[in-house]
Amino acid sequence: MPTVISLINLKGGVGKTTLTVAMAEFMAAEHGLRVLVVDLDPQTNATVSLIHEQEWRRRNMRGQTVLNVFLDHLSKYRIFSPQEAIIRKVSNIQGGIEGLDLLPSSIDLIEVHDEFLRASAALPVNPLHILGGALRESLPDYDIVLIDCPPDLGLICQNGLMISNYYIIPTIPDILSTYGIPQIVNRIERLKSETGIPIQPLGLVISKFREQSNTHKAQTPLLRLNAHRDGYQRVLETVIPEGTRAAAVMDSTLNFTSLHDKYGYDNPYRHYQSLTEEVLSYVRK
Repeated sequence: MPTVISLINLKGGVGKTTLTVAMAEFMAAEHGLRVLVVDLDPQTNATVSLIHEQEWRRRNMRGQTVLNVFLDHLSKYRIFSPQEAIIRKVSNIQGGIEGLDLLPSSIDLIEVHDEFLRASAALPVNPLHILGGALRESLPDYDIVLIDCPPDLGLICQNGLMISNYYIIPTIPDILSTYGIPQIVNRIERLKSETGIPIQPLGLVISKFREQSNTHKAQTPLLRLNAHRDGYQRVLETVIPEGTRAAAVMDSTLNFTSLHDKYGYDNPYRHYQSLTEEVLSYVRK
């Protein structure tokens, strides 16, 4: 079975999706791993970073997204097929990276979430196990699964956490971005105690760090100091600075020839490379 890592923060704009996509590309391209990105975020940013928007629209109309994992349990019809929904060899690098696959999201997840929540008590299966059940036969094909979670702790997010071995909290080192961290840690600990899942915190990743910001420079050592006390285990050593290439690298309409071409020959390439190696060093122990 693969190592499954969820990336989660309750605040948007902290670099969660950019980190998910970058680590997936580096794991597949530089480490030769078979990687699946599961996009549970209805904003679909990871999806449209890895495939063209037109391709996503076709698949969304055909029911070939993660949305139908949940819709299938709200109706008597079965539409979702992992073999049809998972897209092989994705990325805007050389037309796709071998070994990097995607289960795309849908903006309609926003609407189905409340309906799913209302119907959960009447479902014939445990609503927390729906995603795991749908992907049971597909997950063994991969070494690593990265789940881009929605910015909440609802049932869809919990479905991702239920199949995860670890979770990472990307955060900007400021007050607003770190405010929800205790809520994330406490809710996941409660989920563990209620279900017995073995998920563990892999740590925080400092992203969009600004060297000129006194707040960022003051908050980062405090986050490291309080890691064990606050339950997120550690702050990873690799710090991702704020950069100007983020929008470009997430644009699936652009075509790149290599990781260096996409992420630069110095930064942010070496930061994402270092982060990927650091994450793999923990999950391969």
